[in-house]
Amino acid sequence: MSTKIPVNIAGNLVADPDLTYGESGVAHAKLRVAVNQRIQGTDGSWHDGDPVFHNVSAFRALAENASNSLKKGDPVTVTGELEFRAFEKDGEKREARRIVAETIGPDLRFGTSVYQRSPRAAGPEAGIGAGLNAAAEATQPAYSVATKGPVAVPPLGGPAGNEMSF
Repeated sequence: MSTKIPVNIAGNLVADPDLTYGESGVAHAKLRVAVNQRIQGTDGSWHDGDPVFHNVSAFRALAENASNSLKKGDPVTVTGELEFRAFEKDGEKREARRIVAETIGPDLRFGTSVYQRSPRAAGPEAGIGAGLNAAAEATQPAYSVATKGPVAVPPLGGPAGNEMSF
């Protein structure tokens, strides 16, 4: 039985994400995130405590997008579940922990970011109806930074104003 512990961390990437593909073709990105605790001294001044390093794993599209978007030193936020596992190495019992990421994003307290939607591929793992609008999404962002508002995307990738006939 496994215990799932939800976690949120904010820190900096220690290295570029390491993207690999498993035998089944599923993308897996390994990230290492350093989190520094801020400590207030008795005189009221603030300083960084010792860093805590977290191993983070991301899978599928999240892994590919993180690998293409992030690099060493980037401030990131990660939401996911803490996973523990026990194993034996050289006759010794050992334990390891990692965060299996559900979301990863840049920490916007320290800079700005430009969002660009990735085209989705149609397939069984994408879900019912996914990919029907992929052509429209690939050519048009869902949000326009220039107008600071949503961009209208025609339903099912067809031209706007199409009417159904029976």
